[in-house]
Amino acid sequence: MADIIVPELAESITEGEIVRWVKKVGDHVDKGEFIVELETDKVNAEIISEEEGVLTEILANEGDVVEVGAVIAKVEAGAAAAAPAPQQAPKEEAPKQEATKAEAPKVEAKPAAAPIVEETPSTERVIASPAARKLAREKGIDLAAISPVDPQGRVRVQDVAAYGSAPATPAAQPAAPKAAPASTAKAVDSSRVEAVKMTRRQQTAAKRLLEVSQSTAMLTTFNEIDMTNVMALRKRKKEAFQEAHDGTRLGFMSFFTKAVTAALKKYPAVNAKIVGDEIHYNKFYDVGIAVATPDGLVVPNVRDTDRKNFAEIEATIAELAIKARNKKLSLQDLEGGSFTITNGGVFGSLMSTPIINGDQAAILGMHNIVKRPVAVGDEIQIRPMMYVALSYDHRLINGKESVGFLKTVKDLIENPEDLLLES
Repeated sequence: MADIIVPELAESITEGEIVRWVKKVGDHVDKGEFIVELETDKVNAEIISEEEGVLTEILANEGDVVEVGAVIAKVEAGAAAAAPAPQQAPKEEAPKQEATKAEAPKVEAKPAAAPIVEETPSTERVIASPAARKLAREKGIDLAAISPVDPQGRVRVQDVAAYGSAPATPAAQPAAPKAAPASTAKAVDSSRVEAVKMTRRQQTAAKRLLEVSQSTAMLTTFNEIDMTNVMALRKRKKEAFQEAHDGTRLGFMSFFTKAVTAALKKYPAVNAKIVGDEIHYNKFYDVGIAVATPDGLVVPNVRDTDRKNFAEIEATIAELAIKARNKKLSLQDLEGGSFTITNGGVFGSLMSTPIINGDQAAILGMHNIVKRPVAVGDEIQIRPMMYVALSYDHRLINGKESVGFLKTVKDLIENPEDLLLES
């Protein structure tokens, strides 16, 4: 019998929520086969079976939050013929146990189903989430003594907590009425409001965004970029570029990534972060590119942008975007970025103040390209213009540096040939 355990994914991840079971009890599983999907704060992880055999028991349901190291299922090694055992054993053994308890010692010599009943107390026969079992063990509470609120009889953490704070006498068991005020407080008029629970990742993103806004001295500075020259260059070169680089398209993101990298070299404080009472100046250039997914924005990183050419940057961004939308990003894709670019312009945003990502010092916001009249010398011309915004931590970056950084990005995009000198 092999346990399916929630693996360690990263130091910062201690638990996750079960999204779906790919296999069900009685199914045959191969060694290394994906059997359950786990959603963590950062990525969706596919948990595999380390043994070939039959999935005999599932200990956590979809929607349950499980900790790293928790046993969530059991696989019995052996042929597929073992699959019916979990269904047949209870039917054969139950009458024997009801008839007489004197036969219990003989049950130990029989197949695995009997020892499970014999070795474990009544709490193991109660349907309960792993977190509820853990809390019950800590409080010394018998799960069988708890009356769950769940109409399906599943004991949850709230039931254990409510039982533990109530008088110890069995008479005080009406736990269901106590849960009524909570449900009343959460009740909404379904004809007017649709209540949808936030996903784990949405909750984490909301928490971290709030933490950033409260723990940084964030300011935003703006500028505008005349996109005429870079658009003309892209139009002239995009077909030849695509043919030369196996179908990789030439977009604006590679120009902005190279421009940002050059500006980071010129203004190292923008590529730094505060750690305790120290400032750590990063000597690497890992630029995060915000990607929209159905679950919200994620920010995978393009590594070593100072060493990549335009084609490599474009190919990496395209690959990361596909992985993000298919929920295939790894922790390595998401961790360790030194700066972030977000492009609200693809959704039509004209101007915004982006929020700094994690413990970074700044973030660049790109926006929609709009034709409008501008002064070119002594003439008024219609030019494609883009507003750009740099949100930055004023504890690290002063006003001169922030304006200088954004001006450097502006100058390089307006004179894209100069970016070749930075490659």
